[in-house]
Amino acid sequence: MTPNPITESHARLEELVPLYSAMRRIRQIELEIAKRYAEQKMRCPVHLSIGQEAIAVGVCAALKRTDQAVSTHRCHAHYLAKGGDLNAMIAELYGKSTGCCGGRGGSMHLFDTGAGLLLSLPIVASSIPIGVGAAFGFARRGEPHVAVVFLGDASLEEGVWHESANFAARHKLPVIFVCENNLYSVYTHLDDRQPSRPLTKLAEAHGIRAQHVDGNDLSALLHVMSEMVDQARNSEGPSFLLADTYRWLEHCGPNYDNHIGYRTEDEFNAWRIRCPVERLRNKLEKSGLWNAAREDTLTARIQTEIDAAFRFAEDSPFPELRTAAEGVYA
Repeated sequence: MTPNPITESHARLEELVPLYSAMRRIRQIELEIAKRYAEQKMRCPVHLSIGQEAIAVGVCAALKRTDQAVSTHRCHAHYLAKGGDLNAMIAELYGKSTGCCGGRGGSMHLFDTGAGLLLSLPIVASSIPIGVGAAFGFARRGEPHVAVVFLGDASLEEGVWHESANFAARHKLPVIFVCENNLYSVYTHLDDRQPSRPLTKLAEAHGIRAQHVDGNDLSALLHVMSEMVDQARNSEGPSFLLADTYRWLEHCGPNYDNHIGYRTEDEFNAWRIRCPVERLRNKLEKSGLWNAAREDTLTARIQTEIDAAFRFAEDSPFPELRTAAEGVYA
């Protein structure tokens, strides 16, 4: 019997409901961080992913908990989408001993090995070889796991990207490179840093298959990512996913910065109307799978979780002075 295409489409949309909730959760958490940042209790820089949530959720939804991911300085969304503990994340931003890094790393060093987020590193491109190393370990041990390397468009300008890509391709490693192309390296546009050619060519030059998707379309991300994960598990080697997106706030910090001149208000607004969260919500509302009441319930539930996490961070102790040298190796 041929499936009813409307029912089939509705079923696929229904599978996106929890992913919409995951995006909304990330958005609400980061908005709260931005709101509270001026209190100066988070004594570390923050690089927020507001506007980019679909990539983290779409990528991580295709992974198992046993798969491992590595992240960058803009790691909150990856950490949360992969299942990282929110209490430990907020406590880390507060520099508390209950933080995921014991209060020593701050916003740019989030990790949760139990959830499969191996590490986050702030130096551009520095986590790429570590993610490739994780994939190499899986291959050597014959384990059916996948490694994901989140990287920004500026990482493709670093030599370690090419070294890692070459090694991954040569050994057919189960690694997926996910490039979040938000167009800017701090204040410098991609057009001012790169020649006119598709970024996917940088992967294809190393013999790595590559696909280019709208990074604000969660459905497209999940579809392509699922294919790449299957290929990696079947020992078909690495893949490269280029996902176009846009950060709404300043490179580092909780504010909007369109007024300083490196990008225009028109450019920002063109991306603002492509908001990944609103885009999926509109799609679900049109299908009858979402409504204002469900939105209010979700918002309240997430806020309760957020408030509890900030209370946990406030109530947690700072690391004891006698532990200052622990974990220091150089």
